[in-house]
Formats: sequence, C-alpha cells, structure tokens
Amino acid sequence: MPKTGNAFATAALVALLAAGGWSAAALASSHGHDHGDGHGHGDGHAHGAQSEVPEDASPSTRAFMEASARMHAEMDIDYTGDADVDFARGMIPHHEGAIAMAEIVLEHGEDAEIRALAEEIIAAQEAEISFLRDWLSARGY
Repeated sequence: MPKTGNAFATAALVALLAAGGWSAAALASSHGHDHGDGHGHGDGHAHGAQSEVPEDASPSTRAFMEASARMHAEMDIDYTGDADVDFARGMIPHHEGAIAMAEIVLEHGEDAEIRALAEEIIAAQEAEISFLRDWLSARGY
C-alpha cells in the first residue's frame, strides 16, 4: 500500500511526544509491528513508545501512560490515500485506547459516575471497533 505522509506523521508524533517528556530512545524501542491486519511495518517505524515514567508514579498513572503510548504507536498506520479506509484503520486503535483507559479507571477509580461512564465507553467502543473491522474486511483490509 502507498504510504502518504507517514514520514511527516511520524516526525509530528515524535515532536509531540518529546514536547510531553517522552523518551526518543523509547520511541525507537521496537520495529516490525503487525497491526493484526497483515499490514505490519518492519520499515523502521518506531513502535512501543513508552514515556519515562517517574519512579513515584501511581499504578494508574503508569497504566495511563503505557496505554497512551500504545495507542499512539498503533495509530501510526500505513496510509492508503483512501480517507474512509484510513479513518477506519486509525480509529480502531484510537477506540482500543479509549477502552484501555476505561479499564484503568474501573481498576483504580472510585467515582461512581466516572466508573459508569467508563462502562458505557467500553460497550460503545467495542461496538464501533466491530463495525470498523467488518467494514474493512468487506473491502479487503
């Protein structure tokens, strides 16, 4: 598949993460990731980004930072030039990130309203991921 703008997207991600205190070394920690759709990289893209987690970080902070890094790495897709396909492929890891965050609050959070929202988010995002995967599959992705 053609890669349109991937170098710019990667550079922008690195700059954004660096501005937020993310380690450039961690961004380059793994390569050759497969997105589960047969469209893996193996082309030098940085994946597995993890921030420098402060030693005194709470378990929930550590989990949120790891989930965020994972989501951003997974959103670094090979663009096809088809806005619909690229949207669907990028939204799947975005929604998976929302689910991960909701699961973290269910594990560590205490506020009943936030926990209820987290449960609603999990259900909604799972349904949308299923739709997006089916939609992509019907189009050969």
